Amino acid sequence: MKSFIVDNSLNGEHVVKACTVNFPSLTKADLYKALKHKDIRIDGKKVSTDMKVLAGQEIQVWLPDSLFGDGKVKKDYSRDYSIVAQTDGMLIVNKRQGLPVHSGKTTDDNLIDIVRQTTGNKNAELVHRIDMNTGGILMIAKNKAYLEDAVKLFKEEKVTKRYRCLVVGRIPADLGDPVVAQDEKLMSEVSAYLEKTRSGEVYIHDVKQEGDLPITTRYRVLGYHDGLSEIECELVTGRTHQIRAQFAHLGYPILGDGNYGRNQVNLGFISRDGGRIKHQQLWSTTLMFGKISEDNLHRELSGRKFSIEPRYEVDF
Repeated sequence: MKSFIVDNSLNGEHVVKACTVNFPSLTKADLYKALKHKDIRIDGKKVSTDMKVLAGQEIQVWLPDSLFGDGKVKKDYSRDYSIVAQTDGMLIVNKRQGLPVHSGKTTDDNLIDIVRQTTGNKNAELVHRIDMNTGGILMIAKNKAYLEDAVKLFKEEKVTKRYRCLVVGRIPADLGDPVVAQDEKLMSEVSAYLEKTRSGEVYIHDVKQEGDLPITTRYRVLGYHDGLSEIECELVTGRTHQIRAQFAHLGYPILGDGNYGRNQVNLGFISRDGGRIKHQQLWSTTLMFGKISEDNLHRELSGRKFSIEPRYEVDF
């Protein structure tokens, strides 16, 4: 058995998260199993659900000492992510495809917990998210104060996110209206309406229906090769699965996307290793920051740009 006192940084968080922050060697599976068997106690009281905890409470975890890292082989997380840039309050990281950014009841490994464990920033928080099967660049704040100021940057439209992807077919360069982007690149701007059902399904409509949200994406063509187009996209709005759903609606689904594209089409393309394509060929590749005010904790990011190269599974 090991125990800890909840500090102020974890006030209001759930007990599983508090335990993983204090005992990085424990997996989510370990902790949910412990809850099921009432092997976690809060102030001496056994609990069976992932309830919220308060600063000053004592958490006891009644699991074998071997699970807390004593003699346990550490995993190698070097292939899961890399640090693109770092400031006093921010990590900009590049994650691999197939790795979820946050935890789930059926998922042990996830980006934010791995970052907390490997960097020692136990209070690190995701600033924004990308899909599990999307690889690439995203922002992680080192604590809640830095998170709050990072969120302000999005509200003040000081952050521009760009993606690169391979779409099936030869997409025209001018499906939408021409616009000059922040870095003076000429892009084509396409707009529509997005419906998200209660079950999480996403549909795109050209004419607004009740409950729809407006979406706008900018893109430019980078090249054509073997029935594919490589495009760079800029999110003007950031809705669920926006790029994937919108370009599939336009008739140019992302290669490898079985949700909005067609698996029969995806099977017609071979990966570099001679097998099937495992992930959607979509990467978050660029973050650009506008002019940031002096009273924001992230002012040193003002005017900066960070980019990575996509690692497509096919030769392009």
